[in-house]
Amino acid sequence: MDSGLQQLALCIFILCRLFQATAEDDWKIATATLSRDRDGSSSVATGGACGYGDLRQSSYGGYSAGLSGKLFNRGSSCGACLEVRCVNHIRWCLQGSPSVVVTATDFCPPNSGLSSDYGGWCNFPKEHLELSHAAFTGIAETKAEMIPIQYRRVKCGRRGGLRFSLNGSSHFFQVLISNVGLDGEVVGVKVKGHTTAWIPMARNWGQNWHSSLDLIGQSLSFEVTLRGGKTIASYDVAPPYWRFGMTYQGKQFHS
Repeated sequence: MDSGLQQLALCIFILCRLFQATAEDDWKIATATLSRDRDGSSSVATGGACGYGDLRQSSYGGYSAGLSGKLFNRGSSCGACLEVRCVNHIRWCLQGSPSVVVTATDFCPPNSGLSSDYGGWCNFPKEHLELSHAAFTGIAETKAEMIPIQYRRVKCGRRGGLRFSLNGSSHFFQVLISNVGLDGEVVGVKVKGHTTAWIPMARNWGQNWHSSLDLIGQSLSFEVTLRGGKTIASYDVAPPYWRFGMTYQGKQFHS
């Protein structure tokens, strides 16, 4: 091999190593435990603090996670997608350290009566995930009590459009936003009736957003902004005869 080809091969090798190092730098260190019930009936599976309801009936399926306070960030992380893998534990990690992608759907509360190293896994400032049964058994042995993991944020793959679930009364309007693509984390919402301008909404809890408006009888449009800065507007999502308790579908984010 002549010197020119050797230099080219060396450059390719260095670039590959740099790319690998950059990819590895995306991973962060945390711990994880298995959610309480094998059948997925714990709060992780039923929506909990994000408000998604029964995940078995939603697009989030069985791959979900409750986040410790530091990761949950007062609900703004609801809907985020995390790739998770078990590392550095020969006994509990599955061979080859396979990874799974989970959706953040709940808050894992702290337990001040227990040490953060034993039982108080979600005590601040621990970074901890309580994984659904399907997610946990995809990366580790079921018998494990707590496992060391690495996680990183990834894009969310969703089918269909954003879902807007309406609740409230004539003096209080609330919408739950779910099935969100890309980074999955909604940080801003506006609503528009056919006789109003765009009106900012406030986060109530999880991914429930509210406003003290009477929008009954008006067609509804929504503008949604993600953590990454992208915004999408879905016009006339709900017709003038919409009802509380109904869910309507809008546009979807695409990369």
